[in-house]
Amino acid sequence: MASEKHFKYVILGGGVAAGYAAREFGKQGVQPGELAIISKESVAPYERPALSKGYLFPQNAARLPGFHTCVGGGGEKLLPEWYTEKGIELILSTEIVKADLASKTLTSAAGATFTYETLLIATGSSTIKLIDFGVQGAESNNILYLREIDDADKLVAAMQAKKDGKAVVVGGGYIGLELSAALKINNFDVTMVYPEPWCSKSDCSCLLSLFF
Repeated sequence: MASEKHFKYVILGGGVAAGYAAREFGKQGVQPGELAIISKESVAPYERPALSKGYLFPQNAARLPGFHTCVGGGGEKLLPEWYTEKGIELILSTEIVKADLASKTLTSAAGATFTYETLLIATGSSTIKLIDFGVQGAESNNILYLREIDDADKLVAAMQAKKDGKAVVVGGGYIGLELSAALKINNFDVTMVYPEPWCSKSDCSCLLSLFF
């Protein structure tokens, strides 16, 4: 029979927002056992921006525990031990597949249930995948995405296996630019594809984008 746990507060997600929210709960004096963080990832909350920059460097690459939250904001690095000390339960490698808001119940892919009094959804955005559009061959091994640390590990492995190769980056925003720069540092020939007339259109003028 699947287990059931109850918490006063549940944070759903394991990225930047989850870590900073947990820090604030700690400051506000959350009691041991009141708060849980549920994440489908296998590690404590971390600063995702590192994945498109330092994590991809060919030398002295960033690795955990170096960029757990909240180092991005100049704060304390919240290692798993910090959550234990605060009595905050980390429920990792757990994907929530159903949320019944009326009964305040979450159900995991494994059938475990979690009830709560207050739910904070901190899952962030999701990656748009080619398979969502029915693109033929969208599940090929050489088509990669970048959102989570597992994605970054696959990208690092691909770069190491295909040294001095060629890459196409779909997307011309900050992440696309950072990823393209990281690929160039790894001696890849990079082509960027994006629908806007220039890269990072929402953040840069045409003149500024020419610099990139």
